[in-house]
Amino acid sequence: MEEFLKVGIISSLHGVHGEVKVYPTTDDVKRFKKLKQVYMQTKTDRVLLEVESVKFVKQFAVLKFKGYDNPDAIQKYRECELFVERKDAVPLKKDEYYVADLIDMKVFTEDGKEFGTLKDVLPTGANDVYIIQTEEHGEVLVPAIKECIKEVDPAGQRMVIHLLEGLL
Repeated sequence: MEEFLKVGIISSLHGVHGEVKVYPTTDDVKRFKKLKQVYMQTKTDRVLLEVESVKFVKQFAVLKFKGYDNPDAIQKYRECELFVERKDAVPLKKDEYYVADLIDMKVFTEDGKEFGTLKDVLPTGANDVYIIQTEEHGEVLVPAIKECIKEVDPAGQRMVIHLLEGLL
């Protein structure tokens, strides 16, 4: 399982004091209010940053990092991804999973046959949809609902699904 979980991507500068707009890749943008630190992935390093302040503008979180006090200091980090350590991630409820733990998971049908590999998770509002790459059927979209998802084992990188009629 991943040690670091992506929470956002720096999209642009905001203002003249070194703030950045962050596009959230987490379900709850308000979770940024509780962040004390994040890791920024540059092209070569993962840099620990202390969060000085957080505010919200439309769908973005606007973050100010300690030690970055003007646009010139932070400009080169546009499009860098932000991560938190798993221990600092938002706790999950029953039957919830971090997307990072699902990607590349092997997917099996109820009869034990290997079906494919989970390649991505598409949030749709009502429920997520799992994008599963299969040899036989190409890309298959499976809703993340109890009727379809029978078992998820992130540690074992294994998922068991029930294919409802019409999914193929």
